[in-house]
Amino acid sequence: MGSPQPPSEQPQVADGRSPLWRGHNVFRVVTFLYACAWVVVQFHEYQRPWLALVVITLMGLWTVFTVWRYWTRAGRTNRMVAIDAVVVTALFLSNEFILTETQMLNDYPSVVTVWHPTMITAAAAQWGLFGGLSTGIIATACNYLIRGHYGPSMSLDTLLLVGTGLVLGLSSDTARKSTERLARALRAEAATAERERLARSIHDSVLQVLARVRRRGAELGGEAAELAKLAGEQEIALRALIATTPQESTADGETDLAARLQVLRSGRVQVSVPGNPVRLPEPMSSNLFAVVREALANVEKHAGPDAKAWVLLEELPDEVVLSIRDDGPGIPDGRLAEAAAEGRLGVAKSIRGRVAGLGGTITLDTAPGEGTEWEARVPRPGANPARRRRGGKR
Repeated sequence: MGSPQPPSEQPQVADGRSPLWRGHNVFRVVTFLYACAWVVVQFHEYQRPWLALVVITLMGLWTVFTVWRYWTRAGRTNRMVAIDAVVVTALFLSNEFILTETQMLNDYPSVVTVWHPTMITAAAAQWGLFGGLSTGIIATACNYLIRGHYGPSMSLDTLLLVGTGLVLGLSSDTARKSTERLARALRAEAATAERERLARSIHDSVLQVLARVRRRGAELGGEAAELAKLAGEQEIALRALIATTPQESTADGETDLAARLQVLRSGRVQVSVPGNPVRLPEPMSSNLFAVVREALANVEKHAGPDAKAWVLLEELPDEVVLSIRDDGPGIPDGRLAEAAAEGRLGVAKSIRGRVAGLGGTITLDTAPGEGTEWEARVPRPGANPARRRRGGKR
C-alpha cells in the first residue's frame, strides 16, 4: 500500500518576501556607502570627529552582520529584526553628541543619514504594515528629538520615513498571504494525490479481497455469512477512512466534498459529482459525507449483497443536493412507522438529524420492489432563503 509522504518530501514554498529582503540588503549597503561619503565631507566640522569614526565603524560592522543574517530565511527572526531596530536607533541618537548646533539647525546630514530608514525596511519586510508604520513613527520621533525644530525638510523626512513603512509593509503583507495560499494549494494537491494513490492501491488489493470474502461468505451461508457481513462492514469502514483522511482547507476553512465522495466508488457503488470542486465549510462537508456513508451502510445491511447504489452530488447556486439511491427491495408500507414505535429508527434517525442540524431537508422515497432513495437539500452558507423557496417551486 505504501507509506505516507514523509515530511522531508512535502512541497516546499519559497518565501514571497525574499525579494524584499534582498532589496533591504542592497539598500543597507548603498546607504552605508552614502553615509561614509558624508562623514568624509563633514569630518572636520563635527563636534566630536572621533565619535563619528566610532559610529561609522559600528555601522559598517552591523551592515556586514545583518546582511549575512538576512541572507537566509532562517536568519530573519523576530528577535533579530527587533535588535536591529534598537541598534540602528541607538546609533542614530548618538548624533546628539556628534553634530554641532549649527549642523542641527541647518539640517545637515547626520552621520547615520539615510542608513537610518533601513530599520524600517527590515521591520516592514518581517512584520508587514504594522511593523513598517511603527518603526517609521519611531524613526520620525527620534529625528525630531535630536533636531529639536520643525521645518520643510523635517516634514519631507517624516513623509519618507512613514511612507516607506506603509508601502513596504503592504507589499510584505501581500507577499506573505500569497505564499501562504500557494503553500496551502501545494499541500492540498500533494494530499489529494497521495490519497488517490492509496485508494487505488487499496482498491486493487484489500478492498477486492474483502469484497470476495463478502460475496463468497454470503453464498456459503451459516457462519461464513457472518464473516461476509463483517467483511462488508470493514470494506465500508476502510473506504470511509480513506475518504476522511484530513484534507487541506482553503483560507476560508473549506474542503472539497466532491473529492471525498469520489473514494466511495466500488463495484456496487457509483458516484457522480460535478467536474469542479464543491467547496463547503469543513463541518458541513464532514456531515454530508457522514450522511452518504450511513446511507450506504444501510444499503449494505438491508438491501442484500447484490444490491447496487448510486450517489449523486449536485451544486446549485444556493444549495447542495445529495441523492443516495439503491435497487434493493425497498421498504414496505408502514415499516418505518413500526420501527419508530419500537425505537429502532437507527441510521434513518441519524441521517435526518445530521441534515436537520445543517438547516436542510431530507426526503425518503421508497416502495416495495422499487428500492430506496434519500434526497438531502442543504443550503449553502449565506444563501438567500427567499430565492431558495422560489427555486424550489420550479
